[in-house]
Amino acid sequence: MIAATVLTAAGLAVASPAQAQTRVAGIDVSHYQGSINWTSVRNAGVQWAYIKATEGTSYKDPRFNVNYPAAHAAGVIRGAYHFARPNASSGAVQANFFASNGGAWSADNLTLPGALDIEGPPTGATCYGLSTTGMRNWITDFYNTYKSRTGRDPVIYTTASWWNQCTGSWTGMASKSPLWVAHWGVSAPNLPAGWSSTTWTCWQYTSTGSVSGIAGNVDRNYFNGARDRLLALANNT
Repeated sequence: MIAATVLTAAGLAVASPAQAQTRVAGIDVSHYQGSINWTSVRNAGVQWAYIKATEGTSYKDPRFNVNYPAAHAAGVIRGAYHFARPNASSGAVQANFFASNGGAWSADNLTLPGALDIEGPPTGATCYGLSTTGMRNWITDFYNTYKSRTGRDPVIYTTASWWNQCTGSWTGMASKSPLWVAHWGVSAPNLPAGWSSTTWTCWQYTSTGSVSGIAGNVDRNYFNGARDRLLALANNT
């Protein structure tokens, strides 16, 4: 994801045949992708998608209410994501806003837990003016509130460089939240502190992918495992 409006990436990593057997193809989208034919997306082999729902304390993606149910209807395992603005409010306020505007979880075999997109802003201070302790507290606040609202651990989308800089290489979330890491143009992603001793759950490896049903570039991702593990994440089993 980039800036405040859409997940992005650069470069391309190609899975080997062995990897392809244990990695499930996914995408992430926002209103920047325009109208999406989700049936075509699913028929192209995309099994899951994260869809932008909210940002900060008031922004709602204008295509979320179309994309989210349409992906579900096409059989795409979908989840919502929230672009964090830690300088705008507490983590609790943003977690509640997210959960109330598309980010809640439902046990329907096709819904992933919500994702917190936490990275540098398009402009302004990389760490939003927060100290490393302040950022840790903000993330914890978001996590606790989202879990209280939904019963699920939010997925955390970030990069190793941002996380390590702005949280002070904090390891405190690695045992709680699944990691969705962004790292482009490499054969394997660098992982933020803490998760390096475990593994990644999702990996955004390019923003210049293409998928039938979407005009223009789209972010491409892998899920680290076979479909049964993806469904286990969706179903909290």
